Amino acid sequence: AGVALADAQGQTWQVAPFSVLQTRITRQNLPARLLQTQPADFIAYDLLQWQGSDLRTQPQHQRRALLEAEAAPRLALTVSPLVSSTVAPEGGWLALAAARLQARTLGVEGLMLKHREGAYGQGRARTGGPWHKWKLDPLSVDAVLIYAQAGHGRRASLYTDYTFAVWSRPPTGPDEVTAVQEAIARREPPTPQGLQLVTFAKAYSGLTDDEIKALDTIIRRDTVDKFGPVRSVRPTQVFEIGFEGLQASGRHKSGVAVRFPRILRWRHDKPLHEADTLDNLKALARQNSLHGMDKTP
Repeated sequence: AGVALADAQGQTWQVAPFSVLQTRITRQNLPARLLQTQPADFIAYDLLQWQGSDLRTQPQHQRRALLEAEAAPRLALTVSPLVSSTVAPEGGWLALAAARLQARTLGVEGLMLKHREGAYGQGRARTGGPWHKWKLDPLSVDAVLIYAQAGHGRRASLYTDYTFAVWSRPPTGPDEVTAVQEAIARREPPTPQGLQLVTFAKAYSGLTDDEIKALDTIIRRDTVDKFGPVRSVRPTQVFEIGFEGLQASGRHKSGVAVRFPRILRWRHDKPLHEADTLDNLKALARQNSLHGMDKTP
């Protein structure tokens, strides 16, 4: 199932953020206003069982033919007619690559390719090579590490969970950044109109074991304050953070939430004053046609 939003005329539909779908699936009874403002549509991609028969060992093109010819006409849908996924366009990989580039505009993560002869296997092996998820390259920004928390299991003795921030506005230069660092070290709250670091994401994957150990040493050295298991650190390190999408959110001070954040690389080459800003995040959202980011949070 997915969620789509209509424009003022009710004609143009677009995939909405998953958070919109969550407003529906967390409720037992859906009020009329929610059904009207956040309608849901049903998209069928495959048919695994039909009228008591297990179809998983049949090739994909046979399952699809049965889906379109028999299953679709008999399914009673309350929102709109059943919509199936499309057959690969003519033109080979170039056409598929062009279709993949449209994914973010459509609000999805990429392109799912299924072999027409592919059947479902058992377990994780999935014998027959039935599909390939061709995801888009992640969006990314350069962000500053400001909080850290110890990990779990074998990494419980290391700080492996990190919180990242971007600048509230472009710094005027290294001197202004140094002033912010010194104010944080003195535990002074930021001034309302002054330069400050604004949190927007947490991430814990992407670093090697050696990088985690090296960063753990820096975190312990630069700790400014402790809040239970969390350490506030003097901002000195820049990382490239990748994510699949972003949208407006009231949970973060930045007013922005990102999907599936992870560390792409440690930017030893980037000084602190060249890290990205909140405006960079908003620009990414506007460029990729995501909802709720046109207004200043």
